[in-house]
Amino acid sequence: MVISFVPAAWTPVCSEQWPGYNLAKNLFEQHDAVIIGITTDNLPTLFAWTQQMGGVWFPVVSDFWPHGEVSAKYGVLRSDGTSERALFVMDKQGIIRYIDVHDINVRPNLEELVHVLEQLK
Repeated sequence: MVISFVPAAWTPVCSEQWPGYNLAKNLFEQHDAVIIGITTDNLPTLFAWTQQMGGVWFPVVSDFWPHGEVSAKYGVLRSDGTSERALFVMDKQGIIRYIDVHDINVRPNLEELVHVLEQLK
């Protein structure tokens, strides 16, 4: 399982990252991986944003209320109420095997993520 935290809907990097996972759907399937997207945006914003992107094949979660609770539990809630741009990869036993807390202005490298998934398979 891959958990993808993104800071905010409608921002350029976030609006590239999740659609990029749409293009790479087959890579996730090849590695028997699912992805869940999480943002601290509210449900109407999250719904409108994902629709504007053309939809995504993976589930997305609003961590809006109680605000940032999931992000805080993963240690990626920022003081401004958004989450870090972060990836967590868990194995089939639910053990976190990889964490990438990324610069919020830079999209994480998909090739690196695929490499991590290859190691777990």
